[in-house]
Amino acid sequence: MKVIEFISSWSDNYLFIIGIVIIVTIALIKLTIWILNKYILHTSKNSQIAPTHYHFFKNAVAFLFWLIALATITFLIPPLKAYALTVFASAGIFLAIIGLAAQQALSNIVSGTFIVIFKPFRVGDFITIADQHIGTVEDITLRHTVIVNFENRRIIIPNSIISGETVVNSSIANEKICESIVIGISYESDIDTAISIIREEAEKHPFCIDNRSKKEKNKDLEIVQVFLIGFGESSVNLKARVWCDNPFKAFDMHYDINQSIKKRFDKEGIEIPYPHRTIIYKKPLKKKNNATPSSE
Repeated sequence: MKVIEFISSWSDNYLFIIGIVIIVTIALIKLTIWILNKYILHTSKNSQIAPTHYHFFKNAVAFLFWLIALATITFLIPPLKAYALTVFASAGIFLAIIGLAAQQALSNIVSGTFIVIFKPFRVGDFITIADQHIGTVEDITLRHTVIVNFENRRIIIPNSIISGETVVNSSIANEKICESIVIGISYESDIDTAISIIREEAEKHPFCIDNRSKKEKNKDLEIVQVFLIGFGESSVNLKARVWCDNPFKAFDMHYDINQSIKKRFDKEGIEIPYPHRTIIYKKPLKKKNNATPSSE
């Protein structure tokens, strides 16, 4: 009730001051973002680092302007200034509580600053976080990082959490990726034919690239190498290593190759097995008497 009485006692001049400060703050934020768009983002659009700094700096500037606006309003309105001085002068414990409550927020800000400085990932990078979240970094704010996954959903992770997780970055230095395609064939199928089919279907895909070194080319190594990696309960497991120049293309390439291999296997008689089970009964099963009783 005291707060309501305090606000209602303000004159129209105070409300006018608050309105002017808010309008000026919004205008300054809009102007700053326009300048960033025109002179910083566009002039460095070919740089991979600039968008990360731009997004983070944009959020930091907006946060700073609102802090200045709050301080300006407090300074220009005498009753509010006196009230604020009274509260802060006699509330050491209150400030300590606020400090503890803001500890997580400050941790996120510090972590976000470290992310921008040391660049474990940048805006636009394709990353995997703790083997749980996969997607493209859309934004890095003061508090959190926004990731867009394959379902076009936004995953919002606090900076302090993402800084403590293992991050797999597929874009930071070299976007080329080696996609592993594992397929099992039956023990009765011809392994040489299966390897030949897998290699042919992989190499003819438009996203498959030749990543062999000069030394490997001189040795006549195949563009797509296929290995026998193990023996399952009902299958011989083969693994193909297929290179692609982009992690986004790699997923589509993987699915396409799986489909084309399945069609070739069906056409050429290579079986992809399913598990077989042999059931042994310790005691002979009793035969059921299906004879129907005769009616008298």
